[in-house]
Amino acid sequence: MNFQTAYDFTLPKGYVDEAGIVHRQGTMRLATAGDEIHAMQHPKVRQNPDYASFVVISSVITQLEGCDRVTPEMLEKMYLSDINFLQNMYQTINESEIPTIHVVCPHCGKEFTDTLNFTNQK
Repeated sequence: MNFQTAYDFTLPKGYVDEAGIVHRQGTMRLATAGDEIHAMQHPKVRQNPDYASFVVISSVITQLEGCDRVTPEMLEKMYLSDINFLQNMYQTINESEIPTIHVVCPHCGKEFTDTLNFTNQK
């Protein structure tokens, strides 16, 4: 295979388990069509279609330090900044286009476009 299929990450705040231990380091793999299909069959997704992102993201996180597995219920307990990070990372690594952002320097006013890089690739 000539492309990367798994990416390491560090959550901004981290998942805090019931013992109060913070888990920040993890690995996310590329999604498959089966991940999306499986999510649609989840009982909570049938009640609330927006819950599908929690099911899919939990299925593509292959490792979170110190945790046996990641479940949608664990994601429910994460801080919003961590959920936003994981959703952005999921979209970034699974899209074929390189995402960009338009920014303006607050000091000099210069405008430029830069790439968003969740994968640390150059």
